[in-house]
Amino acid sequence: MLNKIIDGKSIAAKLQNEIAKEILQIKKKDNNIPSLAVILVGDDPASQVYVGNKERSAHKIGMNSVTYKLSADTSQEELISKIKELNSNDKIHGILVQLPLPKHIDTNIIIHSIDPKKDVDGFHVVNVGKLSIGQIAGKDKALIPCTPQGCVHLIKSALGKDLKGLDAIVIGTSNIVGRPLARLLMLEKCTVTIANSRTRNLQAKCLKSDIIISATGVSNIITADMVNENATIIDVGINRINTPNGKSKLVGDVDFDAVIKKAKFITPVPGGVGPMTITYLLRNTLEAYKNLTN
Repeated sequence: MLNKIIDGKSIAAKLQNEIAKEILQIKKKDNNIPSLAVILVGDDPASQVYVGNKERSAHKIGMNSVTYKLSADTSQEELISKIKELNSNDKIHGILVQLPLPKHIDTNIIIHSIDPKKDVDGFHVVNVGKLSIGQIAGKDKALIPCTPQGCVHLIKSALGKDLKGLDAIVIGTSNIVGRPLARLLMLEKCTVTIANSRTRNLQAKCLKSDIIISATGVSNIITADMVNENATIIDVGINRINTPNGKSKLVGDVDFDAVIKKAKFITPVPGGVGPMTITYLLRNTLEAYKNLTN
Protein backbone atom coordinates (compact mmCIF):
# COMPACT_ATOMS: atom_id res chain seq x y z
CA MET A 1 0.00 0.00 0.00
CA LEU A 2 3.04 2.27 0.11
CA ASN A 3 2.58 3.11 -3.57
CA LYS A 4 -0.80 4.57 -2.66
CA ILE A 5 0.69 7.12 -0.26
CA ILE A 6 1.46 10.57 -1.66
CA ASP A 7 4.66 11.43 0.20
CA GLY A 8 4.47 15.16 0.87
CA LYS A 9 7.86 15.18 2.59
CA SER A 10 9.81 13.89 -0.40
CA ILE A 11 7.84 15.97 -2.91
CA ALA A 12 8.41 19.10 -0.81
CA ALA A 13 12.12 18.31 -0.49
CA LYS A 14 12.46 18.07 -4.27
CA LEU A 15 10.69 21.40 -4.78
CA GLN A 16 12.80 23.05 -2.07
CA ASN A 17 15.94 21.88 -3.87
CA GLU A 18 14.69 23.56 -7.04
CA ILE A 19 13.98 26.78 -5.13
CA ALA A 20 17.43 26.65 -3.53
CA LYS A 21 19.08 26.41 -6.96
CA GLU A 22 17.13 29.44 -8.16
CA ILE A 23 18.10 31.43 -5.06
CA LEU A 24 21.75 30.55 -5.64
CA GLN A 25 21.48 31.89 -9.20
CA ILE A 26 19.89 35.10 -7.89
CA LYS A 27 22.66 35.51 -5.35
CA LYS A 28 25.32 35.18 -8.06
CA LYS A 29 23.50 37.43 -10.53
CA ASP A 30 22.04 40.14 -8.26
CA ASN A 31 24.22 39.78 -5.16
CA ASN A 32 20.93 39.60 -3.28
CA ILE A 33 18.60 36.98 -1.80
CA PRO A 34 14.83 36.84 -1.22
CA SER A 35 13.95 37.84 2.34
CA LEU A 36 10.92 36.85 4.41
CA ALA A 37 9.70 38.74 7.48
CA VAL A 38 7.48 36.86 9.93
CA ILE A 39 5.62 38.67 12.71
CA LEU A 40 4.63 36.63 15.76
CA VAL A 41 2.34 38.29 18.28
CA GLY A 42 2.11 36.60 21.67
CA ASP A 43 3.46 33.28 22.87
CA ASP A 44 1.05 30.67 21.51
CA PRO A 45 3.07 27.39 21.57
CA ALA A 46 1.75 26.06 18.25
CA SER A 47 2.46 29.37 16.52
CA GLN A 48 5.99 29.38 17.90
CA VAL A 49 6.58 25.91 16.45
CA TYR A 50 5.17 26.91 13.06
CA VAL A 51 7.27 30.08 12.90
CA GLY A 52 10.40 28.17 13.92
CA ASN A 53 9.80 25.60 11.16
CA LYS A 54 9.34 28.34 8.57
CA GLU A 55 12.52 30.11 9.59
CA ARG A 56 14.60 26.91 9.55
CA SER A 57 13.20 25.91 6.16
CA ALA A 58 13.99 29.33 4.70
CA HIS A 59 17.58 29.32 5.96
CA LYS A 60 18.08 25.75 4.73
CA ILE A 61 17.47 26.78 1.10
CA GLY A 62 19.54 29.96 1.35
CA MET A 63 16.66 32.39 1.87
CA ASN A 64 16.82 35.11 4.48
CA SER A 65 14.14 34.96 7.19
CA VAL A 66 13.66 37.39 10.06
CA THR A 67 11.16 36.85 12.88
CA TYR A 68 9.73 39.82 14.79
CA LYS A 69 8.35 38.68 18.14
CA LEU A 70 5.82 41.07 19.69
CA SER A 71 4.17 40.73 23.09
CA ALA A 72 0.57 39.55 23.42
CA ASP A 73 -0.53 42.99 24.57
CA THR A 74 0.80 44.71 21.44
CA SER A 75 -1.87 47.10 20.20
CA GLN A 76 -3.41 46.90 16.75
CA GLU A 77 -1.88 50.28 15.91
CA GLU A 78 1.59 49.10 16.94
CA LEU A 79 1.26 46.00 14.78
CA ILE A 80 0.11 48.03 11.78
CA SER A 81 3.06 50.38 12.30
CA LYS A 82 5.47 47.42 12.15
CA ILE A 83 3.80 46.14 8.98
CA LYS A 84 4.06 49.58 7.32
CA GLU A 85 7.74 49.67 8.24
CA LEU A 86 8.26 46.31 6.52
CA ASN A 87 6.12 47.35 3.54
CA SER A 88 8.54 50.21 2.85
CA ASN A 89 11.69 48.15 3.47
CA ASP A 90 13.22 47.28 0.08
CA LYS A 91 15.25 44.48 1.66
CA ILE A 92 12.06 42.61 2.70
CA HIS A 93 10.20 40.83 -0.12
CA GLY A 94 7.64 38.76 1.78
CA ILE A 95 5.63 39.54 4.91
CA LEU A 96 3.69 37.00 6.95
CA VAL A 97 1.74 37.70 10.14
CA GLN A 98 1.33 34.44 12.03
CA LEU A 99 -2.31 33.62 12.82
CA PRO A 100 -4.24 33.46 15.06
CA LEU A 101 -3.79 36.91 16.53
CA PRO A 102 -4.85 37.99 20.04
CA LYS A 103 -8.58 38.71 20.29
CA HIS A 104 -8.16 42.49 20.61
CA ILE A 105 -6.66 42.67 17.11
CA ASP A 106 -8.84 42.61 13.96
CA THR A 107 -7.29 39.98 11.69
CA ASN A 108 -8.83 41.37 8.49
CA ILE A 109 -7.47 44.86 9.13
CA ILE A 110 -4.00 43.39 9.72
CA ILE A 111 -4.08 41.23 6.59
CA HIS A 112 -5.11 44.19 4.47
CA SER A 113 -2.33 46.33 5.95
CA ILE A 114 0.26 44.17 4.19
CA ASP A 115 1.48 45.30 0.77
CA PRO A 116 -0.29 42.88 -1.65
CA LYS A 117 3.00 42.40 -3.50
CA LYS A 118 4.59 41.15 -0.26
CA ASP A 119 1.55 39.16 0.92
CA VAL A 120 3.11 35.69 0.75
CA ASP A 121 0.11 34.12 2.51
CA GLY A 122 -2.08 35.27 -0.39
CA PHE A 123 -4.82 36.50 1.94
CA HIS A 124 -5.01 40.18 0.89
CA VAL A 125 -8.20 41.07 -0.96
CA VAL A 126 -6.14 42.16 -4.00
CA ASN A 127 -4.60 38.69 -4.31
CA VAL A 128 -7.95 37.03 -3.60
CA GLY A 129 -9.47 39.13 -6.40
CA LYS A 130 -6.71 38.29 -8.86
CA LEU A 131 -7.13 34.58 -8.15
CA SER A 132 -10.90 34.84 -8.52
CA ILE A 133 -10.54 36.21 -12.07
CA GLY A 134 -7.78 33.74 -12.93
CA GLN A 135 -4.88 36.21 -12.94
CA ILE A 136 -2.26 33.62 -11.96
CA ALA A 137 0.42 34.21 -14.58
CA GLY A 138 2.61 37.13 -15.61
CA LYS A 139 4.32 39.88 -13.64
CA ASP A 140 1.15 41.14 -11.95
CA LYS A 141 -0.18 37.70 -11.01
CA ALA A 142 -1.81 36.78 -7.72
CA LEU A 143 0.14 35.49 -4.77
CA ILE A 144 -1.91 32.36 -4.02
CA PRO A 145 -2.44 30.83 -0.55
CA CYS A 146 0.20 28.21 0.17
CA THR A 147 -1.85 25.19 1.25
CA PRO A 148 -4.11 25.18 -1.85
CA GLN A 149 -1.05 25.37 -4.11
CA GLY A 150 0.50 22.49 -2.20
CA CYS A 151 -2.67 20.42 -2.57
CA VAL A 152 -2.78 20.89 -6.34
CA HIS A 153 0.91 19.97 -6.58
CA LEU A 154 0.26 16.75 -4.63
CA ILE A 155 -2.72 15.87 -6.83
CA LYS A 156 -0.63 16.36 -9.98
CA SER A 157 2.20 14.28 -8.51
CA ALA A 158 -0.23 11.37 -8.35
CA LEU A 159 -2.44 11.92 -11.40
CA GLY A 160 -0.23 13.89 -13.79
CA LYS A 161 -0.41 17.51 -14.85
CA ASP A 162 -3.65 17.28 -16.84
CA LEU A 163 -6.64 17.33 -14.48
CA LYS A 164 -9.18 18.42 -17.10
CA GLY A 165 -12.62 16.93 -16.69
CA LEU A 166 -12.03 15.28 -13.34
CA ASP A 167 -14.72 15.55 -10.67
CA ALA A 168 -13.36 17.11 -7.49
CA ILE A 169 -15.06 17.80 -4.17
CA VAL A 170 -13.60 20.33 -1.73
CA ILE A 171 -14.97 19.89 1.79
CA GLY A 172 -14.36 23.08 3.73
CA THR A 173 -15.07 26.69 2.75
CA SER A 174 -12.41 28.74 4.54
CA ASN A 175 -10.65 31.64 2.85
CA ILE A 176 -7.34 29.95 3.69
CA VAL A 177 -7.92 26.57 2.01
CA GLY A 178 -11.37 25.66 0.71
CA ARG A 179 -12.31 28.66 -1.42
CA PRO A 180 -8.94 29.32 -3.09
CA LEU A 181 -8.43 25.59 -3.66
CA ALA A 182 -11.79 25.29 -5.38
CA ARG A 183 -10.82 28.18 -7.66
CA LEU A 184 -7.46 26.61 -8.51
CA LEU A 185 -9.16 23.34 -9.43
CA MET A 186 -11.67 25.23 -11.57
CA LEU A 187 -8.76 26.86 -13.40
CA GLU A 188 -7.42 23.33 -14.00
CA LYS A 189 -10.77 22.62 -15.72
CA CYS A 190 -11.99 20.24 -13.02
CA THR A 191 -15.69 20.02 -12.25
CA VAL A 192 -15.75 21.22 -8.66
CA THR A 193 -18.27 20.64 -5.86
CA ILE A 194 -17.81 22.82 -2.78
CA ALA A 195 -19.12 21.19 0.39
CA ASN A 196 -18.83 21.47 4.16
CA SER A 197 -19.32 19.33 7.26
CA ARG A 198 -23.10 19.99 7.12
CA THR A 199 -23.57 19.14 3.44
CA ARG A 200 -26.50 16.81 2.78
CA ASN A 201 -25.76 13.52 1.02
CA LEU A 202 -22.00 14.08 1.43
CA GLN A 203 -21.34 10.38 0.99
CA ALA A 204 -23.08 10.27 -2.40
CA LYS A 205 -21.20 13.36 -3.60
CA CYS A 206 -17.85 11.92 -2.50
CA LEU A 207 -18.52 8.55 -4.15
CA LYS A 208 -18.89 10.32 -7.50
CA SER A 209 -15.61 12.22 -7.11
CA ASP A 210 -12.22 11.48 -8.62
CA ILE A 211 -10.56 13.86 -6.15
CA ILE A 212 -11.62 14.40 -2.54
CA ILE A 213 -10.01 17.18 -0.50
CA SER A 214 -11.08 17.53 3.12
CA ALA A 215 -10.24 20.63 5.14
CA THR A 216 -12.86 20.64 7.88
CA GLY A 217 -10.88 19.90 11.04
CA VAL A 218 -13.31 17.06 11.83
CA SER A 219 -11.55 13.74 12.41
CA ASN A 220 -12.89 10.72 10.48
CA ILE A 221 -15.39 12.77 8.48
CA ILE A 222 -14.21 10.81 5.43
CA THR A 223 -14.70 7.06 5.83
CA ALA A 224 -14.09 4.12 3.50
CA ASP A 225 -17.74 3.87 2.44
CA MET A 226 -17.52 7.42 1.03
CA VAL A 227 -14.66 6.68 -1.36
CA ASN A 228 -14.50 4.92 -4.72
CA GLU A 229 -11.56 2.78 -5.82
CA ASN A 230 -10.20 5.41 -8.24
CA ALA A 231 -10.31 8.33 -5.81
CA THR A 232 -7.35 10.50 -4.84
CA ILE A 233 -7.68 11.76 -1.26
CA ILE A 234 -5.97 14.93 -0.04
CA ASP A 235 -6.27 15.28 3.73
CA VAL A 236 -5.72 18.87 4.90
CA GLY A 237 -7.18 18.34 8.38
CA ILE A 238 -5.05 18.48 11.51
CA ASN A 239 -6.72 17.10 14.61
CA ARG A 240 -5.23 15.95 17.91
CA ILE A 241 -7.08 12.99 19.44
CA ASN A 242 -6.59 10.86 22.53
CA THR A 243 -5.58 7.23 22.07
CA PRO A 244 -6.67 4.31 24.31
CA ASN A 245 -3.27 4.34 26.06
CA GLY A 246 -3.87 7.89 27.24
CA LYS A 247 -1.52 9.56 24.78
CA SER A 248 -2.54 11.98 22.04
CA LYS A 249 -1.74 11.74 18.35
CA LEU A 250 -2.13 13.85 15.25
CA VAL A 251 -4.69 12.71 12.67
CA GLY A 252 -6.41 14.24 9.69
CA ASP A 253 -10.03 14.37 8.54
CA VAL A 254 -9.80 10.96 6.89
CA ASP A 255 -10.05 7.51 8.49
CA PHE A 256 -6.64 6.74 7.02
CA ASP A 257 -6.28 3.05 7.96
CA ALA A 258 -9.60 2.16 6.38
CA VAL A 259 -9.56 4.53 3.40
CA ILE A 260 -6.06 3.58 2.22
CA LYS A 261 -7.33 0.04 1.56
CA LYS A 262 -9.83 1.40 -0.94
CA ALA A 263 -8.63 4.68 -2.46
CA LYS A 264 -6.18 4.94 -5.35
CA PHE A 265 -3.99 7.59 -3.70
CA ILE A 266 -4.00 9.27 -0.28
CA THR A 267 -1.93 11.77 1.71
CA PRO A 268 -0.91 10.90 5.27
CA VAL A 269 -1.18 13.14 8.34
CA PRO A 270 1.41 14.19 9.25
CA GLY A 271 3.75 14.15 6.27
CA GLY A 272 1.32 15.01 3.49
CA VAL A 273 0.04 18.54 2.97
CA GLY A 274 2.00 20.17 5.83
CA PRO A 275 5.47 20.10 4.22
CA MET A 276 3.99 21.47 1.00
CA THR A 277 2.45 24.46 2.79
CA ILE A 278 5.83 25.61 4.09
CA THR A 279 7.45 24.93 0.71
CA TYR A 280 4.93 27.10 -1.12
CA LEU A 281 5.48 29.87 1.41
CA LEU A 282 9.11 29.82 0.30
CA ARG A 283 8.02 29.67 -3.33
CA ASN A 284 5.72 32.67 -2.84
CA THR A 285 8.56 34.63 -1.25
CA LEU A 286 10.73 33.88 -4.27
CA GLU A 287 7.92 34.97 -6.62
CA ALA A 288 7.42 38.17 -4.61
CA TYR A 289 11.14 38.90 -4.88
CA LYS A 290 11.02 38.53 -8.67
CA ASN A 291 7.97 40.78 -8.99
CA LEU A 292 9.47 43.47 -6.77
CA THR A 293 12.95 43.50 -8.30
CA ASN A 294 12.34 42.93 -12.02
